[in-house]
Amino acid sequence: MPETGTRPEIVTIPCLQDNYAYLLHDPATGRTALVDAPEAAPIEATLAARGWQLTDILITHHHWDHVDGVEALRSATGARVWGAAADAHRLPPLDHALAEGDTVEIGTLQGHVIDVSGHTVGHVAYHFPGAGAVFTADSLMALGCGRLFEGTPGQMWESLQKLAALPPATLVCSGHEYTAANARFALTIEPGNTALRSRCDAVAAARAEGRPTVPSSLTEELATNPFLRAADPGIAAQLEMAGAAPADVFARIRSLKDAF
Repeated sequence: MPETGTRPEIVTIPCLQDNYAYLLHDPATGRTALVDAPEAAPIEATLAARGWQLTDILITHHHWDHVDGVEALRSATGARVWGAAADAHRLPPLDHALAEGDTVEIGTLQGHVIDVSGHTVGHVAYHFPGAGAVFTADSLMALGCGRLFEGTPGQMWESLQKLAALPPATLVCSGHEYTAANARFALTIEPGNTALRSRCDAVAAARAEGRPTVPSSLTEELATNPFLRAADPGIAAQLEMAGAAPADVFARIRSLKDAF
């Protein structure tokens, strides 16, 4: 199939009940990467519809709803599998074991590996500047962040700070359709945030029409996501934590979300 454009393409694929996988396609070389593989069938259908050949599978973390489709897709396509060396004992067999600062090459596109431990220890994100996107799975999510199954609040806060430092226009490609529930919680933390209220309305409209609420932009997240905004004095005051360290405010927000 002839290529009709030169810009990288990102395709969001709904999987399972509320997961997302992503395809990243480099039209210059025809190489196509998949970020996470919750299940094979919808990914195979999307590849076939676009006439793309899967060449690489990038795993963010070991949870079953991000890796269950890896072996079927590897068997069908011969794709190379990339993932964190620190998590290799819990991942499908890796062709390339990665650590923070390593580079993933998908054709002409270079992705930078970021350790975003917190949801799990060994969770990684992939930032592709040339595509203007970061694939965050269950670390930074739309209006939220992942529950801390293994890491500490301090670890997750540090991880979120790494992601917050990326260019504001970066697309945040996260792993689940949790945005409506996250929005309801976010309003309890910052009820006076007009940008948040506007975004909540947009999320409700999108879900009513069956549209995904991801990817989002980092600009949106910085303005509305309470987990990224724990350093804001207004939030600390709202939580009766004026003067507290941002990591401690984050920990409080995370505990409130867990109980929400």
